[in-house]
Amino acid sequence: MAPPILILRDINLTFGGTPLLEGAELSVSERDRICLVGRNGSGKSTLLKIAAGLVEADNGEVFIQPGVTVRYLPQEPDFSGFKTTLDYAEAGLAPGDDSYRAAYLLAQLGLTGEEDPSQLSGGEARRAALARALAPEPDILLLDEPTNHLDVAAIEWLERELKSIRSALVLISHDRRFLENLSQSTVWLSLGQTRRLDQSFKDYEAWRDEVLEQEELDRHKLDRKIVREEHWLRYGVTARRKRNVRRLSDLHGLRQQRREQRIDGGSVKMVATEAKASGKLVFEAEAISKAYDGRDIVKNFSTRVLRGDRVGFVGQNGAGKTTLLKMLTGELAPDEGTVRSGAKLEMVSLDQRRESLDANTSLSDSLTGGGSDMVFIGDQPRHVMSYMKDFLFAPEQAPTVVSALSGGERGRLMLARAFARPSNLLILDEPTNDLDLETLDLLQELIADYAGTVLLVSHDRDFLDRIVTSTIAPSDEMPGFWIEYAGGYTDMQAQKKDLTRKVESAEKPKAAKESKSLNSPNSNDKSHRMSFKDKHALETLPTRIAELQAEIEGLQYQMSTPDYYAKNPEGFEKSAAALSAAETELESSEERWLELEMQREDLEAGA
Repeated sequence: MAPPILILRDINLTFGGTPLLEGAELSVSERDRICLVGRNGSGKSTLLKIAAGLVEADNGEVFIQPGVTVRYLPQEPDFSGFKTTLDYAEAGLAPGDDSYRAAYLLAQLGLTGEEDPSQLSGGEARRAALARALAPEPDILLLDEPTNHLDVAAIEWLERELKSIRSALVLISHDRRFLENLSQSTVWLSLGQTRRLDQSFKDYEAWRDEVLEQEELDRHKLDRKIVREEHWLRYGVTARRKRNVRRLSDLHGLRQQRREQRIDGGSVKMVATEAKASGKLVFEAEAISKAYDGRDIVKNFSTRVLRGDRVGFVGQNGAGKTTLLKMLTGELAPDEGTVRSGAKLEMVSLDQRRESLDANTSLSDSLTGGGSDMVFIGDQPRHVMSYMKDFLFAPEQAPTVVSALSGGERGRLMLARAFARPSNLLILDEPTNDLDLETLDLLQELIADYAGTVLLVSHDRDFLDRIVTSTIAPSDEMPGFWIEYAGGYTDMQAQKKDLTRKVESAEKPKAAKESKSLNSPNSNDKSHRMSFKDKHALETLPTRIAELQAEIEGLQYQMSTPDYYAKNPEGFEKSAAALSAAETELESSEERWLELEMQREDLEAGA
């Protein structure tokens, strides 16, 4: 094993009362690929800042091998003092570094280098910060939520780039697929202390659950031992006084040990307040289009959303996901086409930028609306302090203004507000940003149990795979055109590959046939008869096409049944696979029948 080039040993740090880090450790060797995981507020970002030399621990040892270079990507980069994104990216270079690499990375990330840093969107700011961190090709890269605000294409580019570089990586991210694809070791930070698993993130959750089960068992054993000793103290004989005094002292020690044990602060409790069921039809769009400044954003798109559907929207930033979503929900009128909404819709939206939050309003007032200490969950009143605890807010945070909350806390606040309102339609725009993995698990379970309809915009591939029943994405070939695929993100990618293979296999025989026809000495001679096989196919294909159409309609109806995915995900996946196979066979059958019919007409015309 290679010797460490960065060591954090016995790191302690306290902000206010409860210690944030108590003996935390981190060891990084050359070309390590480490993911650092833990709940929001557990100290992950702080530990990374200590490693980067930006925060000083109360005590502990920080060792960096002489000559080793370290670069840190913060969650919220500071662009003050820089006129352009290129100036900002080049400021991360050291003497001797490749001066062109900053410009190259900006271009790869879709920036020109001339952008004004003060005018950047969240995604553009993240791309500029990545270019600055990656440009020097340091020995160690410390990346804090590098995928936040990036679209799927940028995330996949970043994965390829990080796999190819020689730098050791320490990653903090809520994106499971990103961590699974890059990590080789996992460091879990909990209750101020770190534990290391020398396996990738794929194995982390099972290992974590085993550790927690063992700790719970140890606590139970300690509690039982204390009970036994207390029983002896009350009812035991006092024959040998010295021994009794020692045993009493041991009991005090056990009690002190139990008091000093830190227990995880609980988990988020999410329950969506559901309204009465909507009609079966939620939205129906027919040939809708929208253009801005002569550019087609959405062109001739049609879809039908039924009650209980979970529809995902993916695509590059600026592709038009939000525009399409606003047209479906009636917030934006299409230039062409029509959108019909179903009956009894009660919609709740969660916006990506948290724009509905007033930065100067306190946490409690954001939940109650001000002037009260009660939150109404549907029609039922509940004290705001109790409701705050469900979303891991401490009572002392009640007067804290929104602007002082972390990104994860603002995300939880948005969820708390959204789920307090009755709804049968949830519109979630990038709900996973800044949430920890445990909260994402609970959000996934809530959506799975939700009886209404969910429209989800997300760049989190794993979250999409776990949640959605269909995925809407822009066409790779035709600007403005959007395509709906059965299943999640991985299903969509597989269907795209199948379509590409089908097109390629269809083009090869056609090219071979044309070449053979041109080179044949009898190329001008036409056969005046169809083979028996072709005649049989021409006669039987219409029946098979009708059977396939009926099968497809049956599968589509089955998959549109409310709660089908939530109640039987395995059955849904089988239905999705059968639907994809039937649609593929139908398309090839129709093409084959058309080819034979044209051949028959040519023969009859030449007879």
